[in-house]
Amino acid sequence: MMQFTGNPSHSLHQIAPFSIPTMNKNQIHQARPWPGFPTSKGLASFGDANCMEQLLVHCANAIESNDATLAQQIIWVLNNIAPPDGDSNQRLTSAFLRALIVRAAKSGSCKMLAAMANAHRNLSVETHTFSVIELANFVDLTPWHRFGFTTANAAILEAVEGYSVIHIVDLSSTYCMQIPTLIDAIANRFEGPPLVKLTVPGVPKDVPPLLDLTYEELGSKLVNFARSRNVMLEFRAVPSTHADGFASLIDQLRIQHLVYAEAGEALVINCHMMLHYIPEETSSPLPNTNSNPYTFQPTSNPSLRTMFLKALRGLNPTIAILVDEDADLTSNNLVCRLRSAFNYLWIPYDTVDTFLPIGSKQRQWYEANICWKVENVIAHEGLQRVERVESKSRWVQRMRNAEFRGVSFGDETVSEVKTMLDEHAAGWGLKKEDDDLVLTWKGHNVVFATAWVPG
Repeated sequence: MMQFTGNPSHSLHQIAPFSIPTMNKNQIHQARPWPGFPTSKGLASFGDANCMEQLLVHCANAIESNDATLAQQIIWVLNNIAPPDGDSNQRLTSAFLRALIVRAAKSGSCKMLAAMANAHRNLSVETHTFSVIELANFVDLTPWHRFGFTTANAAILEAVEGYSVIHIVDLSSTYCMQIPTLIDAIANRFEGPPLVKLTVPGVPKDVPPLLDLTYEELGSKLVNFARSRNVMLEFRAVPSTHADGFASLIDQLRIQHLVYAEAGEALVINCHMMLHYIPEETSSPLPNTNSNPYTFQPTSNPSLRTMFLKALRGLNPTIAILVDEDADLTSNNLVCRLRSAFNYLWIPYDTVDTFLPIGSKQRQWYEANICWKVENVIAHEGLQRVERVESKSRWVQRMRNAEFRGVSFGDETVSEVKTMLDEHAAGWGLKKEDDDLVLTWKGHNVVFATAWVPG
């Protein structure tokens, strides 16, 4: 099992500065930047995960203090011990190094360093734009998303039993990929299929995964699929974005709620790895509350994340599902954020060897998406840094503060999740924490699933 603590064996501040004005890609792995430093063969002592993490921390500190000489030295070491096509720890470290170089390109005297490094390392991340079939197959490769789909659908089916109209608001990073399975289950209800209304935020996402369809085209495919299962589906995409806390979507839902609440319509809020894109307390301050898109006026100036959850509570949903990654990537301190991300994002690199062969296109797509996340967490600040994942405990507190009450997942849901996990590598596991379910890899928390009703 991987461990990520410890200190490097050498003090890099004691190493003499160096200069390499021109180098080709091969030379950067051969030349020694300063006299007396070990050869590439002698760098093996730096090659474990805790040393690589510590070197990344030193590099981040050097970049933040505009110490181009020290940063250059550490980059040379990391280039030699962490090739982008190495083992899982090396590829993880390579992704973080690339992100640090991108960050250096924006900061003072380190711009020259970044320009030089860019000549030897491809800094661009080319994320794939998926077709619907490609994306459906892609999310099925690993429990990362399937865990949330399975738990959410089971909880939703139980909550909407007996309703003739079900309104699902799907706030998902995977373009409604869990909805066909839910429609299949709804179609087989003993009392007959209900009318299903599906509402999504209809602004194209600028974060992976990316889809090659418009929301209108996606909606048409879903309507046709539902029709093939004898389920009537109404699809609506409301132009709305995470950047303002889905304000226009909330406004539309509030209007609909006033019209349909008394008619006995079930309202389901399904949040699948999307809410962590809403700005929270460490983001830039909100504008003046007079221009606040939400109708209620806070006594202080809370984050959009807090305001969004309170607005959801005001809709009095039948059930709200919150599924997200169990990590904390919100710190404004770069080193803290780097450590948290490094100690979480080793997991997707470690798991990929169990389900995708080296050199496959899907593996390239998969790792490009991770690299995008690493770059966003490390290289960007302010509103550009949208990957602001919070831990389960923090989300639980947020939901309670918004006057939601947690509900447990039933034994049948747990059984379904375990059956799904049996289709994947042995390292995946499931544990229950209070009312919640948590997907694990080799005992480490990966993704959590929580279910909520108005308190």
